[in-house]
Amino acid sequence: MSHFLITGGMGFIGSHLAEALVYRGDTVTVVDNLSTGRFENVASLVGHPLFRFAIEDIRNETVMDRLVSECDVVIHLAAAVGVQLIVDKPTHTVETNVLGTHAVLRVANRYRKRILIASTSEVYGKGARIPFREDDDVVLGPTVRSRWAYAASKMIDEFWALAYWREQGLPVTIFRLFNTVGPRQTGRYGMVIPRFVQQVLAGEPITVYGDGTQSRTFCDVADVTRAIIGLAERDDAVGEVFNIGSTREVTIAQLAQLVKEVLNSPSDIVYVPYEEVYGPGFEDMQRRVPDITKIAEFLGWSPHITLEETILRVAHPAQRTFHPV
Repeated sequence: MSHFLITGGMGFIGSHLAEALVYRGDTVTVVDNLSTGRFENVASLVGHPLFRFAIEDIRNETVMDRLVSECDVVIHLAAAVGVQLIVDKPTHTVETNVLGTHAVLRVANRYRKRILIASTSEVYGKGARIPFREDDDVVLGPTVRSRWAYAASKMIDEFWALAYWREQGLPVTIFRLFNTVGPRQTGRYGMVIPRFVQQVLAGEPITVYGDGTQSRTFCDVADVTRAIIGLAERDDAVGEVFNIGSTREVTIAQLAQLVKEVLNSPSDIVYVPYEEVYGPGFEDMQRRVPDITKIAEFLGWSPHITLEETILRVAHPAQRTFHPV
Protein backbone atom coordinates (compact mmCIF):
# COMPACT_ATOMS: atom_id res chain seq x y z
CA MET A 1 0.00 0.00 0.00
CA SER A 2 1.06 3.60 -0.60
CA HIS A 3 1.10 6.84 1.35
CA PHE A 4 -0.88 9.53 -0.48
CA LEU A 5 -0.74 13.26 0.20
CA ILE A 6 -3.89 15.05 -0.99
CA THR A 7 -3.79 18.84 -1.20
CA GLY A 8 -7.24 20.34 -0.82
CA GLY A 9 -8.10 17.08 0.92
CA MET A 10 -10.92 18.54 3.00
CA GLY A 11 -12.74 19.71 -0.10
CA PHE A 12 -15.53 17.94 -1.93
CA ILE A 13 -13.45 15.72 -4.22
CA GLY A 14 -10.45 15.44 -1.90
CA SER A 15 -12.47 14.10 1.00
CA HIS A 16 -14.07 11.40 -1.17
CA LEU A 17 -10.66 10.46 -2.52
CA ALA A 18 -9.24 10.24 1.02
CA GLU A 19 -12.08 7.97 2.10
CA ALA A 20 -11.65 5.67 -0.89
CA LEU A 21 -7.91 5.31 -0.33
CA VAL A 22 -8.20 4.70 3.42
CA TYR A 23 -11.02 2.25 2.76
CA ARG A 24 -8.75 0.13 0.59
CA GLY A 25 -5.83 0.26 3.06
CA ASP A 26 -3.63 3.14 1.93
CA THR A 27 -2.18 5.74 4.28
CA VAL A 28 -3.54 9.22 3.56
CA THR A 29 -2.47 12.69 4.67
CA VAL A 30 -4.61 15.67 3.67
CA VAL A 31 -3.61 19.31 3.78
CA ASP A 32 -6.17 22.09 3.42
CA ASN A 33 -6.39 25.73 4.49
CA LEU A 34 -10.20 25.49 4.75
CA SER A 35 -10.75 28.41 2.38
CA THR A 36 -13.35 26.33 0.53
CA GLY A 37 -12.89 22.91 2.15
CA ARG A 38 -14.61 21.91 5.38
CA PHE A 39 -13.19 19.93 8.29
CA GLU A 40 -16.47 18.04 8.68
CA ASN A 41 -15.86 16.47 5.26
CA VAL A 42 -13.11 14.31 6.79
CA ALA A 43 -14.45 14.11 10.34
CA SER A 44 -15.34 10.42 9.94
CA LEU A 45 -11.66 9.65 9.17
CA VAL A 46 -10.16 11.52 12.11
CA GLY A 47 -8.64 9.01 14.52
CA HIS A 48 -8.23 6.31 11.88
CA PRO A 49 -4.69 4.90 12.04
CA LEU A 50 -4.21 5.36 8.29
CA PHE A 51 -5.34 8.99 8.22
CA ARG A 52 -3.60 12.24 9.12
CA PHE A 53 -4.42 15.87 8.43
CA ALA A 54 -2.83 19.31 8.47
CA ILE A 55 -4.77 22.56 8.38
CA GLU A 56 -2.31 24.71 6.48
CA ASP A 57 -1.77 26.59 3.24
CA ILE A 58 0.12 24.67 0.55
CA ARG A 59 2.36 27.71 0.06
CA ASN A 60 3.88 27.09 3.50
CA GLU A 61 7.05 25.41 2.25
CA THR A 62 8.23 24.27 5.68
CA VAL A 63 5.07 22.24 6.26
CA MET A 64 4.87 21.00 2.68
CA ASP A 65 8.50 19.88 2.72
CA ARG A 66 7.81 17.55 5.62
CA LEU A 67 4.50 16.24 4.25
CA VAL A 68 5.84 15.59 0.74
CA SER A 69 9.02 13.94 2.02
CA GLU A 70 6.92 11.42 3.95
CA CYS A 71 4.53 10.41 1.15
CA ASP A 72 4.80 8.26 -1.97
CA VAL A 73 2.29 10.05 -4.22
CA VAL A 74 0.99 13.63 -4.22
CA ILE A 75 -2.50 14.32 -5.59
CA HIS A 76 -2.81 18.08 -6.02
CA LEU A 77 -6.45 19.16 -5.85
CA ALA A 78 -6.14 22.46 -3.97
CA ALA A 79 -7.47 25.29 -6.14
CA ALA A 80 -9.89 28.16 -6.33
CA VAL A 81 -13.08 26.63 -7.73
CA GLY A 82 -16.58 27.68 -8.73
CA VAL A 83 -17.71 30.33 -11.20
CA GLN A 84 -19.01 32.65 -8.49
CA LEU A 85 -15.72 32.63 -6.57
CA ILE A 86 -13.71 33.12 -9.76
CA VAL A 87 -15.78 36.13 -10.83
CA ASP A 88 -15.84 37.68 -7.35
CA LYS A 89 -12.18 37.06 -6.45
CA PRO A 90 -9.97 36.85 -9.55
CA THR A 91 -6.82 37.81 -7.60
CA HIS A 92 -7.40 34.96 -5.15
CA THR A 93 -8.00 32.62 -8.10
CA VAL A 94 -4.71 33.40 -9.83
CA GLU A 95 -2.63 33.41 -6.65
CA THR A 96 -4.08 30.16 -5.34
CA ASN A 97 -3.86 28.25 -8.60
CA VAL A 98 -0.55 29.46 -10.00
CA LEU A 99 1.52 30.13 -6.88
CA GLY A 100 0.02 27.19 -5.01
CA THR A 101 0.70 24.71 -7.79
CA HIS A 102 4.24 25.97 -8.26
CA ALA A 103 4.91 25.57 -4.53
CA VAL A 104 3.70 21.96 -4.64
CA LEU A 105 5.66 21.16 -7.80
CA ARG A 106 8.83 22.63 -6.37
CA VAL A 107 8.68 20.48 -3.23
CA ALA A 108 7.61 17.36 -5.13
CA ASN A 109 10.59 17.83 -7.44
CA ARG A 110 12.93 18.13 -4.44
CA TYR A 111 12.03 14.56 -3.47
CA ARG A 112 11.15 13.26 -6.97
CA LYS A 113 7.67 12.27 -5.83
CA ARG A 114 5.01 11.03 -8.23
CA ILE A 115 2.44 13.83 -8.58
CA LEU A 116 -1.00 14.06 -10.16
CA ILE A 117 -2.29 17.56 -10.94
CA ALA A 118 -6.01 18.31 -11.12
CA SER A 119 -6.93 20.57 -14.03
CA THR A 120 -10.28 21.50 -15.52
CA SER A 121 -12.48 21.49 -18.60
CA GLU A 122 -12.28 25.30 -18.40
CA VAL A 123 -8.91 25.11 -20.20
CA TYR A 124 -10.81 24.32 -23.43
CA GLY A 125 -12.25 27.83 -23.27
CA LYS A 126 -14.54 28.66 -26.18
CA GLY A 127 -13.40 25.70 -28.25
CA ALA A 128 -15.97 24.76 -30.88
CA ARG A 129 -14.87 21.18 -31.50
CA ILE A 130 -17.13 18.87 -29.48
CA PRO A 131 -16.30 16.61 -27.72
CA PHE A 132 -13.09 18.12 -26.36
CA ARG A 133 -9.99 16.00 -26.86
CA GLU A 134 -6.85 16.37 -24.77
CA ASP A 135 -4.76 17.73 -27.67
CA ASP A 136 -7.35 20.16 -29.05
CA ASP A 137 -6.54 23.82 -29.65
CA VAL A 138 -8.17 26.28 -27.24
CA VAL A 139 -9.68 29.76 -27.47
CA LEU A 140 -10.06 31.92 -24.35
CA GLY A 141 -11.99 35.10 -23.81
CA PRO A 142 -10.35 38.50 -23.22
CA THR A 143 -8.47 39.40 -20.05
CA VAL A 144 -11.08 42.04 -19.19
CA ARG A 145 -13.47 39.17 -18.39
CA SER A 146 -12.38 37.76 -15.03
CA ARG A 147 -14.19 34.50 -15.83
CA TRP A 148 -11.19 33.46 -17.94
CA ALA A 149 -8.67 33.94 -15.11
CA TYR A 150 -9.43 30.43 -13.90
CA ALA A 151 -8.87 28.80 -17.29
CA ALA A 152 -5.66 30.74 -17.86
CA SER A 153 -4.31 29.94 -14.39
CA LYS A 154 -4.98 26.22 -14.79
CA MET A 155 -3.31 26.24 -18.21
CA ILE A 156 -0.22 27.74 -16.58
CA ASP A 157 -0.40 24.95 -13.98
CA GLU A 158 -0.40 22.38 -16.78
CA PHE A 159 2.49 24.05 -18.66
CA TRP A 160 4.50 24.25 -15.46
CA ALA A 161 3.86 20.62 -14.50
CA LEU A 162 4.76 19.29 -17.94
CA ALA A 163 7.89 21.47 -17.98
CA TYR A 164 9.01 19.85 -14.74
CA TRP A 165 8.46 16.45 -16.37
CA ARG A 166 10.30 17.23 -19.59
CA GLU A 167 13.19 19.22 -18.13
CA GLN A 168 13.75 17.59 -14.74
CA GLY A 169 12.07 14.20 -14.96
CA LEU A 170 9.45 14.84 -12.29
CA PRO A 171 6.81 12.09 -12.74
CA VAL A 172 3.71 14.18 -13.45
CA THR A 173 0.20 13.21 -14.63
CA ILE A 174 -2.53 15.77 -15.38
CA PHE A 175 -6.25 15.05 -15.28
CA ARG A 176 -8.93 17.48 -16.48
CA LEU A 177 -12.23 17.28 -14.60
CA PHE A 178 -15.59 17.97 -16.22
CA ASN A 179 -18.31 18.98 -13.73
CA THR A 180 -17.82 16.51 -10.91
CA VAL A 181 -20.89 16.16 -8.67
CA GLY A 182 -21.89 14.29 -5.53
CA PRO A 183 -22.49 14.39 -1.79
CA ARG A 184 -20.73 17.19 0.14
CA GLN A 185 -20.64 19.51 -2.85
CA THR A 186 -22.36 22.80 -2.08
CA GLY A 187 -23.98 25.41 -4.29
CA ARG A 188 -22.04 28.15 -2.49
CA TYR A 189 -19.78 29.00 -5.39
CA GLY A 190 -22.16 28.40 -8.27
CA MET A 191 -22.19 24.58 -8.55
CA VAL A 192 -25.46 23.95 -10.35
CA ILE A 193 -26.73 20.53 -9.20
CA PRO A 194 -26.35 21.11 -5.44
CA ARG A 195 -27.93 24.53 -5.92
CA PHE A 196 -30.91 23.04 -7.75
CA VAL A 197 -31.27 20.27 -5.15
CA GLN A 198 -31.05 22.72 -2.24
CA GLN A 199 -33.73 24.88 -3.82
CA VAL A 200 -36.03 21.89 -4.32
CA LEU A 201 -35.54 20.61 -0.76
CA ALA A 202 -36.30 24.11 0.55
CA GLY A 203 -39.46 24.32 -1.56
CA GLU A 204 -38.05 27.23 -3.54
CA PRO A 205 -38.12 27.88 -7.30
CA ILE A 206 -35.26 26.38 -9.32
CA THR A 207 -33.23 29.25 -10.77
CA VAL A 208 -31.63 28.65 -14.16
CA TYR A 209 -28.99 31.21 -15.11
CA GLY A 210 -29.16 32.42 -18.69
CA ASP A 211 -31.61 30.90 -21.16
CA GLY A 212 -30.91 27.29 -20.11
CA THR A 213 -29.72 26.14 -23.53
CA GLN A 214 -26.10 25.87 -22.39
CA SER A 215 -25.19 22.19 -21.99
CA ARG A 216 -22.88 20.27 -19.68
CA THR A 217 -22.01 16.73 -18.61
CA PHE A 218 -21.98 15.64 -14.96
CA CYS A 219 -19.87 12.84 -13.50
CA ASP A 220 -20.38 11.37 -10.04
CA VAL A 221 -17.50 11.91 -7.62
CA ALA A 222 -17.31 8.16 -6.94
CA ASP A 223 -16.59 7.52 -10.63
CA VAL A 224 -14.09 10.40 -10.72
CA THR A 225 -12.31 9.07 -7.64
CA ARG A 226 -12.02 5.65 -9.27
CA ALA A 227 -10.38 7.24 -12.32
CA ILE A 228 -7.89 9.28 -10.28
CA ILE A 229 -6.82 6.23 -8.28
CA GLY A 230 -6.45 4.27 -11.50
CA LEU A 231 -4.14 6.90 -12.97
CA ALA A 232 -2.09 7.03 -9.75
CA GLU A 233 -1.40 3.31 -10.08
CA ARG A 234 -0.06 3.52 -13.64
CA ASP A 235 3.57 4.53 -14.13
CA ASP A 236 2.95 4.83 -17.87
CA ALA A 237 0.50 7.67 -17.17
CA VAL A 238 3.48 9.92 -16.40
CA GLY A 239 3.77 12.85 -18.81
CA GLU A 240 0.19 12.39 -20.01
CA VAL A 241 -3.03 14.43 -19.84
CA PHE A 242 -6.44 12.79 -19.40
CA ASN A 243 -10.05 13.98 -19.51
CA ILE A 244 -12.28 12.63 -16.73
CA GLY A 245 -16.01 13.12 -17.09
CA SER A 246 -19.33 11.84 -18.32
CA THR A 247 -20.38 11.94 -21.95
CA ARG A 248 -24.11 12.32 -21.22
CA GLU A 249 -24.87 15.87 -22.34
CA VAL A 250 -27.85 17.79 -20.95
CA THR A 251 -28.89 21.41 -21.18
CA ILE A 252 -29.26 23.26 -17.89
CA ALA A 253 -32.98 23.64 -18.60
CA GLN A 254 -33.23 19.85 -19.02
CA LEU A 255 -31.22 19.38 -15.85
CA ALA A 256 -33.62 21.56 -13.87
CA GLN A 257 -36.55 19.49 -15.15
CA LEU A 258 -34.71 16.26 -14.33
CA VAL A 259 -34.07 17.38 -10.74
CA LYS A 260 -37.78 18.15 -10.42
CA GLU A 261 -38.73 14.71 -11.71
CA VAL A 262 -36.16 12.70 -9.72
CA LEU A 263 -37.06 14.46 -6.46
CA ASN A 264 -40.79 14.59 -7.28
CA SER A 265 -40.84 18.35 -6.74
CA PRO A 266 -43.52 20.93 -7.55
CA SER A 267 -40.91 23.73 -7.66
CA ASP A 268 -41.24 26.16 -10.54
CA ILE A 269 -38.32 26.74 -12.89
CA VAL A 270 -37.42 30.40 -13.31
CA TYR A 271 -34.77 32.00 -15.55
CA VAL A 272 -32.36 34.63 -14.26
CA PRO A 273 -30.17 36.69 -16.65
CA TYR A 274 -26.45 36.14 -16.26
CA GLU A 275 -25.82 39.82 -15.55
CA GLU A 276 -28.05 39.69 -12.46
CA VAL A 277 -25.88 36.92 -11.01
CA TYR A 278 -22.36 37.61 -12.23
CA GLY A 279 -22.50 41.23 -13.35
CA PRO A 280 -22.36 42.74 -16.85
CA GLY A 281 -20.27 41.18 -19.59
CA PHE A 282 -20.21 37.63 -18.21
CA GLU A 283 -19.27 35.00 -20.82
CA ASP A 284 -20.11 31.31 -20.68
CA MET A 285 -19.37 28.25 -22.78
CA GLN A 286 -22.36 26.96 -24.72
CA ARG A 287 -21.27 23.31 -24.60
CA ARG A 288 -18.71 21.38 -22.57
CA VAL A 289 -18.39 17.67 -23.36
CA PRO A 290 -15.27 15.51 -22.94
CA ASP A 291 -13.83 12.94 -25.27
CA ILE A 292 -12.91 10.16 -22.82
CA THR A 293 -11.48 7.75 -25.40
CA LYS A 294 -7.96 8.13 -24.03
CA ILE A 295 -8.71 7.22 -20.41
CA ALA A 296 -11.17 4.53 -21.51
CA GLU A 297 -8.45 2.84 -23.56
CA PHE A 298 -5.80 3.44 -20.92
CA LEU A 299 -7.69 2.25 -17.83
CA GLY A 300 -10.83 0.65 -19.18
CA TRP A 301 -12.62 3.42 -17.27
CA SER A 302 -16.07 4.82 -17.88
CA PRO A 303 -18.69 6.34 -15.57
CA HIS A 304 -21.00 3.82 -13.89
CA ILE A 305 -23.34 6.01 -11.84
CA THR A 306 -26.27 7.60 -13.65
CA LEU A 307 -27.12 11.28 -13.40
CA GLU A 308 -30.43 10.36 -11.77
CA GLU A 309 -28.60 8.39 -9.05
CA THR A 310 -26.17 11.26 -8.52
CA ILE A 311 -29.04 13.69 -7.98
CA LEU A 312 -30.45 11.33 -5.34
CA ARG A 313 -27.00 11.03 -3.72
CA VAL A 314 -26.74 14.82 -3.48
CA ALA A 315 -30.24 15.07 -1.99
CA HIS A 316 -29.90 12.12 0.41
CA PRO A 317 -26.16 11.49 0.92
CA ALA A 318 -26.53 9.28 3.98
CA GLN A 319 -28.69 6.78 2.11
CA ARG A 320 -26.40 6.18 -0.89
CA THR A 321 -22.70 5.46 -0.52
CA PHE A 322 -20.19 4.13 -3.04
CA HIS A 323 -16.67 2.93 -2.25
CA PRO A 324 -14.66 3.26 -5.50
CA VAL A 325 -11.70 0.93 -5.05
